Amino acid sequence: MMFGNFVGTLTLVLALQVTAVNAQKKKEQLPQPVVVQPVIKGKVPSDAIMLFDKGSLDNFVNVKDGTAAAWKVQGKKFTVVPGTDNIQTKEKFGDCQLHVEWKTPKKDVKEGKQGQQNGNSGIYLMGKYEVQVLNSYINQTNPMGQAGALYSQYPPLVNASIQPGKWQTYDIIFTAPRFNADGRVKTPGYLTVIHNGVLVQNHVEIQGPTTAYNKNTPDDANELPLMLQHHKNEVSYRNIWIRKL
Repeated sequence: MMFGNFVGTLTLVLALQVTAVNAQKKKEQLPQPVVVQPVIKGKVPSDAIMLFDKGSLDNFVNVKDGTAAAWKVQGKKFTVVPGTDNIQTKEKFGDCQLHVEWKTPKKDVKEGKQGQQNGNSGIYLMGKYEVQVLNSYINQTNPMGQAGALYSQYPPLVNASIQPGKWQTYDIIFTAPRFNADGRVKTPGYLTVIHNGVLVQNHVEIQGPTTAYNKNTPDDANELPLMLQHHKNEVSYRNIWIRKL
């Protein structure tokens, strides 16, 4: 009996050693991570797609008819023109890391606009899932409609907004939903949002398209254009880049 226990223990030890050796071999066979220039001194990651830096909106079109984006470009920024249309990228994206800088106009405050009428716009991943853009600095509104909200689904964890007229940043990590052959959701989408360096959405599960999404997009696509919302307010954007994941 004791001999049998010894043989069994020896066999287990040898098996563990073989497993450890195989695991080490697999680690050694893993490819080295691709070297990417980090975000320092104003440089964007070397594998990022620059959607807007300065000069033109060539990477965007009007959503309704696909014509040239009609928002106003001024050097390194562009601004919503009231009475035009939502705009979207020509290229399609799914899983991504997105950086967007935006500012709401002081004009809306001077005109006494409040709540959802003050600096309203939105960033729609795949044209469907809106991260709200709004003046949320001393501007009370529905928490699920303030800046940093996944609109109508999750309020931000905190309000990290600064004054109108100052540039703010969103860094968004997006995992697109996956669908079965019959169009039903196989795995849901997820969203993480960092607003002005502060985590405001922590890997939240997306509960389907948000309000005012682009209904002319397929329900079960894995990649779709990024859309920016026209909401009659002269919100400005700059330095927009995206990394496909």
